[in-house]
Amino acid sequence: MKVTEALDPFLPFCRRLLPSRLAGLSLALLKSTALEAAILAGHLLLYPTGLTPERRPAGPPAPSAEPDDGPARLPVRAAPPVVLLHGFIDNRSVFVLLRRSLAQHGGQRVESLNYSPLTCDIRTAAELLGRHLEEICERTGSGRVDIVGHSLGGLIARYYVQCLGGDLRVRTLVTLGTPHSGTRVAPLADAHPIVRQMRPGSEVIEELARPAPGCRTRFVSFWSDLDSVMEPVETARIDHPDLLATNVRVTGIGHLALPVHPAIATGIRQALDETHPEERITGGLTVA
Repeated sequence: MKVTEALDPFLPFCRRLLPSRLAGLSLALLKSTALEAAILAGHLLLYPTGLTPERRPAGPPAPSAEPDDGPARLPVRAAPPVVLLHGFIDNRSVFVLLRRSLAQHGGQRVESLNYSPLTCDIRTAAELLGRHLEEICERTGSGRVDIVGHSLGGLIARYYVQCLGGDLRVRTLVTLGTPHSGTRVAPLADAHPIVRQMRPGSEVIEELARPAPGCRTRFVSFWSDLDSVMEPVETARIDHPDLLATNVRVTGIGHLALPVHPAIATGIRQALDETHPEERITGGLTVA
């Protein structure tokens, strides 16, 4: 897929200054950095709109032949609801574009969850996520959900699925730039305990590396070769012998672009449309 950037007029000039191979890498990085800066600026404007919890849509109860003596349930399509979970020091506003894309093309219910920026433990956040998902299943009448988690959100969701029995509730978990094996970026951020849990060799990362036989959830991990938050970038891959996981390599965009880029949204919709565990997403996803 081709994305036209504002930097395109300067490409011939840059190519004359740099050797071809180095020019290609440098220009890709330059374009990715410019896109990240633009996304960050836009997200800062939207950030206040996501500080409050999402208002749950009201609707008529699902039709039933039984007397209506229980909690109202909202009508849903056959596909499970999709739950969006943001990354570290972020909120649900990061999913404005992705939510719109999923709702327009998928038709299923989409909900965004916030967790507190003061959250200091992935295990605690995973337990809270489980309670939220139980409430969503009760309210919608669905037995399972799909989750899309960006960065830390994907790690919280994976811990819930793999370590807290959440594979009974989560059909598909899509992660975007999630440090599945731990990231070494920004060592000065280790003052925050949840950042330390995202380091290679942490107790949480070691727990996720343990055997997980019979895990029912299907995993799809999108990872980018220009993700500056993942160090190394391959840490955003899921490499676990017991997990049914597909890793989708993305080129040409950075960490912040993963939850907002239309090409990634298309890939996520395709992942969620898969109905049989044995089906796979093949090939890579190139954004240049």
